[in-house]
Amino acid sequence: MKTKDRLPLALFTLRISVFLVMLMWTLDKLVDPNHAARVFEKFYQISGLGIIHFYILGIAELILLLAFLVGYRKTLSYGLVLIFHAVSTFSSYQQYLDPFTYPNLLFFAAWPMLAACFVLYYLREFDTKLVV
Repeated sequence: MKTKDRLPLALFTLRISVFLVMLMWTLDKLVDPNHAARVFEKFYQISGLGIIHFYILGIAELILLLAFLVGYRKTLSYGLVLIFHAVSTFSSYQQYLDPFTYPNLLFFAAWPMLAACFVLYYLREFDTKLVV
């Protein structure tokens, strides 16, 4: 493989993997909005949202993630994915303070993903593989 092709391929694999993780979180809002409501209440201190709110949020997130997946308007789509994941990562601060209580250790996986989101945003002009 030529050196000039390595960075776009590396960024493409990051984009696909970030998309897959965030897709599962988005689908959770559509498949089990009650679980999403509990997550919002526990981690974001947002309560009282109805099922329809999670359907709307899930559909909006899905549209954003599809834009992210195909590299559409990278500054906006990559930036929003970075912000959303940063909010999610930082809102879990209590789990980082007690890492060995189950399942808190799993929350540390958010940090390398946050780094991946940052790398994609920071190097978005070089992420050219399979973008629109």
